[in-house]
Amino acid sequence: MTNHTIFALASAPGRGGVAVFRLSGPRAGEVLTALTGRALPPARMAMRVRLAHGGEDIDDGLALYFPAPRSFTGEEVVELHVHGGRAVAAALSDALVELGLRPAEPGEFSKRAFLGGKLDLTRAEAIADLVDAETSAQRRQALRQLDGGLARLADGWRSGIIRALALMEAVIDFSDEGVPDGLVDTVGGLVTALISDMDRHLGEGRRGERLRDGIHIAILGAPNAGKSSLLNRLAGREAAIVSATAGTTRDVIEIHLDLQGWPVVVADTAGLRDAAEDIEAEGIRRALAKAEAADLKLAVFDASQSELDGPTLSMVDGDALVVLNKMDLAGPLPDQINGRPVLAVSARNGHGLDRLLAVLTEEVSNRFATASAPALTRARHRSAVEDCVALLRRFDPQAEIELAAEDLRQAAGAIGRITGRVEVDELLDVVFREFCIGK
Repeated sequence: MTNHTIFALASAPGRGGVAVFRLSGPRAGEVLTALTGRALPPARMAMRVRLAHGGEDIDDGLALYFPAPRSFTGEEVVELHVHGGRAVAAALSDALVELGLRPAEPGEFSKRAFLGGKLDLTRAEAIADLVDAETSAQRRQALRQLDGGLARLADGWRSGIIRALALMEAVIDFSDEGVPDGLVDTVGGLVTALISDMDRHLGEGRRGERLRDGIHIAILGAPNAGKSSLLNRLAGREAAIVSATAGTTRDVIEIHLDLQGWPVVVADTAGLRDAAEDIEAEGIRRALAKAEAADLKLAVFDASQSELDGPTLSMVDGDALVVLNKMDLAGPLPDQINGRPVLAVSARNGHGLDRLLAVLTEEVSNRFATASAPALTRARHRSAVEDCVALLRRFDPQAEIELAAEDLRQAAGAIGRITGRVEVDELLDVVFREFCIGK
């Protein structure tokens, strides 16, 4: 695939017990021999080695050799397991450069695996998602994709389109030899079924993308309703400044939570009221924008007040959980507000927080658990399916038959972008530039 042999620190940088260096390319085995002064170890077996260069010892560690093509990238691959000190990593990196190796670019190992036919694009993306996964739900989704679930789905769609295209080509090529009656109707049925299946996945409300990126929740309410105190309770730390002075929060403050495996981003926002100054007005504008973009809202009211806050009340809809804070200072509380059940809490002493977290977790789970696995996990997957569906809807077997076949041909190319069954260099750059070094 390339004449360059690359290397990278594949483990996390910094001080640690073990550091793993990965080499890939035609000179990987040669460089291992140069560093150890020994013959290559048996394939895929760890061998203890003394690494040295320029007459100076570098470290005592382990080496593994993976001959091509039975390796992650399909090229010669070497892994060096050394002690995880910064000085060791620096010395080994310097030695590899002096031996003519090039530091890898982000995602270059996975890109070479793709180019070598070891991975399709969806599996390559799943590797990046596994590295970035912070919750169990994200991990499970990435593993399903790594196991090939999304690739099989996309390949199944593509195979269906190619079958329909083959039938259309038969009608074109053998029209004079008598093709079976109803062949065009068969193609129409295939296309209709494909559209229905793709629409079902598109109709999931971007659940796979939301699970991968985190589900966004905005805390809204009047000044001094206790939004920042509630955020701090949810975070388990002092993430936001709490003050008796109204309007303390001027900007959006975000925290990341793991709700029983669901990744959640909770945003504290400026209090909703008629702003007294420009800075507060900008904070309120950002609060409203955050509410508009959020997947869920926590509408927080001050239960100690005799009347409900009007601006916050206007935010209570089907995407809102109603929270009455300061229950320790209030009398009898309503069961519902704007048709939504009330969750009574005290951010000061923590009463009601367990119930709020349980309801919030249930709401997130019900809304964003993928109804059909595998899920479309990236915007580019959804875009490819949308483009494919548009072309399939344009397909008209009763129109000019060559044009109808061309629509199918373009639809197959559109869905092929998911797994990489098209040659588009720009697409590869978009996918692999998100990777960390050494993957």
